[in-house]
Amino acid sequence: MNPHPNLVLINKYGQIHPHLWIVFFSIIVLGLLAGCSASKQHLPAKPSALSFQNPVFTPILADPTVIRDPESKLFYAYGTEDNWGDGQGSRLMPILKSADLVDWHYVGEVFQDKPSWKTGGGLWAPDINQVNGKFYLYYSLSLWGDPDPGIGLAIGTKPAGPFVDQGKLFTSKDIKVPNSIDPSLFQDDEQKILVWGSFSDGENQGIHMIALSSDGTAPAPGAQKHKLAAGDWEAAMLHKRDDYYYFFGSKGSCCEGARSQYQVFVARSKAIRGPYLDKSGQAIVERGNGSLLLQGNVKIAGPGHHAKIISDDAGQDWLLYHGIWKDNPTVSSGASRRTLMLDRLLWEDGWPMIKDAVPGTGVQQAPQFRTIK
Repeated sequence: MNPHPNLVLINKYGQIHPHLWIVFFSIIVLGLLAGCSASKQHLPAKPSALSFQNPVFTPILADPTVIRDPESKLFYAYGTEDNWGDGQGSRLMPILKSADLVDWHYVGEVFQDKPSWKTGGGLWAPDINQVNGKFYLYYSLSLWGDPDPGIGLAIGTKPAGPFVDQGKLFTSKDIKVPNSIDPSLFQDDEQKILVWGSFSDGENQGIHMIALSSDGTAPAPGAQKHKLAAGDWEAAMLHKRDDYYYFFGSKGSCCEGARSQYQVFVARSKAIRGPYLDKSGQAIVERGNGSLLLQGNVKIAGPGHHAKIISDDAGQDWLLYHGIWKDNPTVSSGASRRTLMLDRLLWEDGWPMIKDAVPGTGVQQAPQFRTIK
């Protein structure tokens, strides 16, 4: 029985009424739209890369610093100003983006113009952090052999920028520490501690720390610097794990192509102010001390100046750093081809280690992350 006697569903030729075709079509379209809407709300997670092989980015990302955006879960990496030899000139601290620490893409630069608080110099060794809900990027402004290099700060509301320069925190003459570059922020409870310094034989040489104001934009009122390590270290950073503070840093030449001798060393202390001791119990405030973590091999020269430790979703720790491939050590601009490298950081008897203490050059198991399409 036709429930709608005024609507003929099928004519005498066996054809469906044209109005009914419109109804059927509408139902199908609505069903497809509903399915699309549901799929957008319940996008399946996809696994990150299963394996990788170094380098994870070329041609250059020197002195890398990395952060994971808490909203998008994407990683952002920043590096020293360099001319990649591609005709684009010097990139004023390049920015890369990745979902898994393995597949990186260039997205822009921190600055369009160099900060004006110092005349001359390159933008070196940035350090990215999330502070008070914003992205704080501390950086060095220096020349080779600069008598008065300094450390500045740029702030962005998003990790890809734009970043707005806040000017200098201090220069070497202000703080009375030679070669005041390579900043690294350590946030411990409510404290904001800046660690900085680089190679020097001068008075007050070495790696130092100082407390910053609550907004992280200047040394805290009345704060005094404190020496952590001798002047044969640079690119230092602190890492807290269990009962220890770990001091990581680089030694040797960073930027001499295939002849670079950069290496990474480590020491530890139960107090943030030290003393930091190596595995043999020697204090790193004296030159020549520190336990080896990473050195070059037959393929790679000068691995070092690593980012802060990143943990994946499986609880594994990873270290991003730069390294120079000996068979292709420079780009056409003459800059060392300091490629971005990634290796698993293991822990043994309370000490960090990298397999064989050399960069991985074979196929490795990748970090484990779950990302959204």
